[in-house]
Amino acid sequence: MSDSTSGNLSFLPISGNEPDAEGFLERVLSGWASSMRARGNGKSYVQTSRSKVLELCDSAGKYPWERTIQDATEWLEHLRGVRALAHSTVRTYQGMVEDFCDYATSPAHDWSEQAASLFGSVFAQVITEFNRVKHSQESEKRPQKRPFTRRELQQLFDLVDLEYERVLESGRSGALTALRDAAAFKTAYSWGLRKYEVSRLQIVDLSPNGRAPQFGDYGNLHVRFGKGGPGQPFKPRNVLTVFDWSAETMNDWVNIALPHYGEPLTDLFPTNTGSVVSGSHLWRKMNEFLDELGFPAGLDFHSLRRSYATHLLVEYKYDLKFVQLQLGHEHAATTSIYTLPAPDFQVQELARVQREMLATLGTAPPKPRQNLRLPPAPPLRRRGTTNMSGASPN
Repeated sequence: MSDSTSGNLSFLPISGNEPDAEGFLERVLSGWASSMRARGNGKSYVQTSRSKVLELCDSAGKYPWERTIQDATEWLEHLRGVRALAHSTVRTYQGMVEDFCDYATSPAHDWSEQAASLFGSVFAQVITEFNRVKHSQESEKRPQKRPFTRRELQQLFDLVDLEYERVLESGRSGALTALRDAAAFKTAYSWGLRKYEVSRLQIVDLSPNGRAPQFGDYGNLHVRFGKGGPGQPFKPRNVLTVFDWSAETMNDWVNIALPHYGEPLTDLFPTNTGSVVSGSHLWRKMNEFLDELGFPAGLDFHSLRRSYATHLLVEYKYDLKFVQLQLGHEHAATTSIYTLPAPDFQVQELARVQREMLATLGTAPPKPRQNLRLPPAPPLRRRGTTNMSGASPN
């Protein structure tokens, strides 16, 4: 039956027939899917969202208009306690169910009125403050994933530079490809990028930073394809250059090596066929280099981004908020996946107390009798333009 005032379909129970619960649920899910696509959500996210709503139905043994908060709580508990899903994954699934409930209960639609007429119950929001998985953990990092140490990173960059020389000496084709891959790896670390962000970069994304003229034309990198929230479109961001050698490496790539791909030049990391380097290629090449180097487990292409964040926070003492903006994280808790630095006030308070103790006691706090000293780490080797000697503040 058509409702001419609202433009929606109204369903009335037919005498002698049971209401079609499966058909009604499918209509609600279809309307929700249309709503998500209109908001810019991708096909994969829409399909996953639908599957999670149905998964909760199977877990509770109820249709969405019959579910309670307790049903959702038990499902979330099962995801964490039994299936051992990551905190962030459970939070994403929870958000999908919450969005469905918001849609079904919205006064802009009459789904609850139809459910009441057909089944005698209405939709309700089952994700509340009492069972919501919050984005408040200080750190969600997985122990098996880790950043490169500075020594490992230097060895990696030395090897990717050496690969170009090995290709030339062997007489094989692919020397330009080796240069491109090396530049892509260094770019990922230099600006803390994901593999997809690297592969989609274009020359126009590079620009000067007026407040850091020492970097020339490469003081700022515009990331147009940054990772958005769950089901959201890409989130662009600007990343400021912090390493002197990064600008030098980029200048060499853009002005010396890249022109060999021909004119006109648009993409920063193209292929010989006219497309762009794929993230899967970069991931595979990284694994090959890591296997050759024999580093301990826990490293992959994304470790370049982890290393960028960790080195800025721990070694160069950049503020957590600055690193968060550089990485494009909405929450500081996400940045802390890479490392959990002490807030500035803690560092300042520690220094203040130590100064007062020194002034009061006339000496520093006592030290143990045996003061073990580790030998200093050897200096990083300089090779080509990739000398990771420090970071320049902006």
